[in-house]
Amino acid sequence: MTTTEPLSTSCSTVVDAPADVVHAVVADVAAWPQLTTGVVHVDVHPDATRPGSPVTTDTVQVWSLGGPGTVRAWTSARRVDPVARTVDFRTTCPGGPARPGGRWSVREDGPDRSVLTVEHHVDPAGWGDRSAFELAVGRLRTHARTQLEELARAAERHDDLAELTVSFEDTVAVAGDVEDVWEVLYRADRWPSRFPHVTSLDLVEDVPGVQFFTMGTLTPDGRAHSTDSVRVCLPTDLIVYKQTTLAPLLSAHTGHWRFVTTPEGVLASARHTATIRRENLHLLAPGATVEDARTYLRRSLSANSVANLQFARRYAEDLAADRARRRVPRPLGQVVGA
Repeated sequence: MTTTEPLSTSCSTVVDAPADVVHAVVADVAAWPQLTTGVVHVDVHPDATRPGSPVTTDTVQVWSLGGPGTVRAWTSARRVDPVARTVDFRTTCPGGPARPGGRWSVREDGPDRSVLTVEHHVDPAGWGDRSAFELAVGRLRTHARTQLEELARAAERHDDLAELTVSFEDTVAVAGDVEDVWEVLYRADRWPSRFPHVTSLDLVEDVPGVQFFTMGTLTPDGRAHSTDSVRVCLPTDLIVYKQTTLAPLLSAHTGHWRFVTTPEGVLASARHTATIRRENLHLLAPGATVEDARTYLRRSLSANSVANLQFARRYAEDLAADRARRRVPRPLGQVVGA
């Protein structure tokens, strides 16, 4: 049975936060990987804006968990209006005929209370079976409800999350080739033999560039823990990650490895954004404060990732020096992981 009638879905929730705060959380889609369980990474491309207009438009590319061991990617064109407190979107979903559009809207319900609503309108074009189409819309409705509630709770904790979240980036200059630096950070399966703080790593990469792994690590003070992560690898510019099973001290941990080619070589960076579980501060030390945890995370996470970067620097520079001695150019060919 062919269907031509569009289906719509809408859900709302009450948020104990000012309307402008709620809208800002919804509009700041680049922060969603830290605030929601499903979103892995968002790349935002702003459009040119009209002078004097509060309305902005952009295109966002989103990578999200699509189920066990899978990541889905899609692109949305957005129109963000902070005065009307709306975010309109139109999504392109590769590999599927349903292309939802819709709107996020925030309605003031008092000085510190709001109603957040998300609507989706799904085009049935390309679906030959009404039941399959309705099943897809049902999954979309479940996803929308989960995301709505997570963003609402993030808005309610906006000030608290600002205190609990620490974000920083370390950069190392490498006099070598970007392909060699990339290889070290991309080949996570080799980390236990390369990095002393990585005690074990079980990696699955069924789709090139999409990695799921379980890793055992030691912090600089000898604390052992195991984490599960998903990574999206975009050769040879960026590797983004999101921890899906975290250390007990954290409620969220995302970041990236970034590689920027310069005339002198490569600037390789490691970024961490981590949110502290206030209720687990005692695991750090009796009487530990949020500030203690922020200092600890900055020191321990930076120490391990900088050690990785320094290994990558030595690895790439040794290869570059060897090629220079032998006057052998770097072999042409496909980039690792491309």
